[in-house]
Amino acid sequence: MGGRTNLSTMFKKGKLVILLVLVLIVLLGYIFRGQLKEFILNRIVTDNDSEVELYVVKEQGLEGLKKQLINEHIIKSEFFFDRMASMKNFSAGKIATGKYIIASKTPIRNLINGFTENAQGNGNAEVEVIVSFDNCKTIGDMCGKVSKSLMCDSSELMEYISGEEVLSKYGFTSQQLPALFIPDSYRFFWDTDPKHFVARMAREFKEFWNDARKEKMNALGYSSPSQVVTLASIVYGEQSIVPVEWPVIARLYMNRLKIGMKLQSDPTFKFCWGNQLDGVQVLNYVHRDIDCPYNTYKYAGLPPGPINFPPAGVVDAVLNPDQNNYLYMCAKPDFTYTHNFSKDYAVHQKYAEAYQKWIKSIQK
Repeated sequence: MGGRTNLSTMFKKGKLVILLVLVLIVLLGYIFRGQLKEFILNRIVTDNDSEVELYVVKEQGLEGLKKQLINEHIIKSEFFFDRMASMKNFSAGKIATGKYIIASKTPIRNLINGFTENAQGNGNAEVEVIVSFDNCKTIGDMCGKVSKSLMCDSSELMEYISGEEVLSKYGFTSQQLPALFIPDSYRFFWDTDPKHFVARMAREFKEFWNDARKEKMNALGYSSPSQVVTLASIVYGEQSIVPVEWPVIARLYMNRLKIGMKLQSDPTFKFCWGNQLDGVQVLNYVHRDIDCPYNTYKYAGLPPGPINFPPAGVVDAVLNPDQNNYLYMCAKPDFTYTHNFSKDYAVHQKYAEAYQKWIKSIQK
């Protein structure tokens, strides 16, 4: 009997201990419910198994952002996102427009922190995009390329760049304006607006045109960078494939300017036709006869502005021209994309005849 009594007593005591432990767990859970909730939420991650590019706009609001995350299979439902957003006081006003790269299994806490706008006006996890604009002839061409990488569209960018505010602020005529934009690859935030894009390009321009380059510009007799870029654009129009010829062609045109000879550059009258001569292999006198201030067969001196956006290397070639006395150039009768140069017209004529004969031979 005594043994049974002891077992019963021990059993009752065991149940009491278990009950006390359960009560303690519940009590601790209640006391530390906030910390427990945060502990659990901090271990909830996104559903994507690989990186996802996401473009976020502030205007879509919090509901739009959540739908976007679901559609991109980053989260399965709004539940845990809403819980963490509430915990962090994340609201529509705190969303930062921009491009984001969402890594696989990103903690929801980090996801929301990344979308949150910081003191600089960017998202904490916002990434930059690469903006490139090479092989452009006009401001319109450039705006078209830039708008492919930024949120603003080409018409919005074009309207701002062509406005009086930009021309007066930076001291360019509409014809000279392409000289402000140095072709290269730049890093921008996706939501960069036209005003900040131009301001950045102006800083790049100022950095490029340092004292050393300005000294060379002045020594060559030019009064503004836009004149140098204009000549560089002609050089680039004549030779865009073989860089070693850039300083040679630059000096050739300087020689023509020095003696008052017209530049007579085919790319200048071709520019007057816009895109109408794209793909035309043989240019003739009808094309050349167009009356246009950029046509250097009709008008002496430099045209009113660049005919394309020459790379920085071409501008430097103009600032560091070759030493020669050439006045003429003619494409070589081969596929090297190089030229024969000469100072005498008679020699140039022989080169031209050889080239024309070769052209006819390959067209048969």
